[in-house]
Amino acid sequence: MARALFVCLHNAGRSQMSEALFRRAAGDRHEARSAGTTPAERVHPEVVEAMNELGVDLSDRRPRKLSREDAEWADVVVTMGCGDECPYIPSKRYLDWDLEDPKGQSLDAVRATRDEIERRVQALVAELD
Repeated sequence: MARALFVCLHNAGRSQMSEALFRRAAGDRHEARSAGTTPAERVHPEVVEAMNELGVDLSDRRPRKLSREDAEWADVVVTMGCGDECPYIPSKRYLDWDLEDPKGQSLDAVRATRDEIERRVQALVAELD
């Protein structure tokens, strides 16, 4: 079983979608968490709406702050725009996904980001299997 940590600035968009889509794709074969370097108060409404279209409810999710323990827990750390604020721990595998921040974007733009995340998550789960 592998552990994936998805990190972005606010843990209100990209990382939340990534965690949810990873959990759905991996089932009980792998674990996932998400966090942000500067967490927002809530998941972006446009993200909640786009994920609802896939039958994934993020409305009760609350952004949380990234901790060193999260990074130590993970086998794979996927960063999305947090730059130097993300902790670096030697011997961990890091992936940087250059994805548009969905905050304030149109629903079509959020869908495009969501679909790209889903494609990347599917490939990551297949690799970890």
